[in-house]
Amino acid sequence: MPRIVPVLDLSRLEQGASEYRTFLLDLRTAARDVGFFYLSGHGISTSEIDDVLDASRRFFALPESDKLAIEMVKSQQFRGYTRAGGELTKGAADWREQLDIGVERQPIAQGPGIAPWTRLQGPNQWPSALPELKPALLAWQAKATAVAIRLLKAFALSLDQPEDAFDAIYRDSPNHRMKIVRYPGRDATEGDQGVGAHKDGGFLTLLLQDDNKGLQVEYDGSWVNVDPLPGTLVVNIGELLELASNGYLRATVHRVVTPLAGVERISVPFFFSARLDATIPLLGLSEELAAQARGPASDPDNPLFRDVGTNVLKSRLRSHPDVARRHYADLLETGTAGS
Repeated sequence: MPRIVPVLDLSRLEQGASEYRTFLLDLRTAARDVGFFYLSGHGISTSEIDDVLDASRRFFALPESDKLAIEMVKSQQFRGYTRAGGELTKGAADWREQLDIGVERQPIAQGPGIAPWTRLQGPNQWPSALPELKPALLAWQAKATAVAIRLLKAFALSLDQPEDAFDAIYRDSPNHRMKIVRYPGRDATEGDQGVGAHKDGGFLTLLLQDDNKGLQVEYDGSWVNVDPLPGTLVVNIGELLELASNGYLRATVHRVVTPLAGVERISVPFFFSARLDATIPLLGLSEELAAQARGPASDPDNPLFRDVGTNVLKSRLRSHPDVARRHYADLLETGTAGS
């Protein structure tokens, strides 16, 4: 049976004009058809991959008290640890424990007229019991950022745009975020929803998986397994590229199924996005591509906004209601969480 989720080699961009053009076509086709692909040739070494997976396992092996010391509910930036069942997708519990980190920046001073999404900028929480975790994850964040930028430029070219078409809305202060995630076996959960069916909200997601299965993508009405391939990252586009391309590219629905009893799965998703103060432009597609653009998907229960900060805050408030109640009660009371 042919592989539904293709493998693309990023190093083809450096292999001459013909290979370069073919890669851009393959990239556009993969993103439009399946919405997911495996990325090889990304330049991240096996040892660097092993390092971040090992660091992740050491974090999850810490006593629960050490992990709860940096529980996400203590952070208005939605950074920190979430125990299994603590995050929601479409109102249902996701059976995974995780640590969320973002870009290390100073908080923005608050006051009258300051947009609510500015509260999202600030520091991460790090476990004092595992000091080596911070340099390991920040190093991975830097490497994943470099790969994501190369890919985003390639996506611009694949849509017949200038290579720097997106530079102005992420340069200097992109809003990237990552998680380290542990999915416990089904014997330790209350269901098989590792993560419920959803789309990602940024430009691109780069996912590192360990050797265990669970990721699935919706394709042609069915769920297709995206099983681990050694040395690759799994890439999918997010809703910002869907908005920018007027729906020519579509963010793809995916989910994670809880591992079998006695098995745990480790993954490291990295979400590359635009600046929080950016507004997503509508690209001027060629007549040929514009004719195939269907407009961004519209979900009345989860509307998309071109204002990045508003979109991100809306998503975070829905996913982590405990953080929302503690740090954003004023927005919930006035109904201005999406403004």
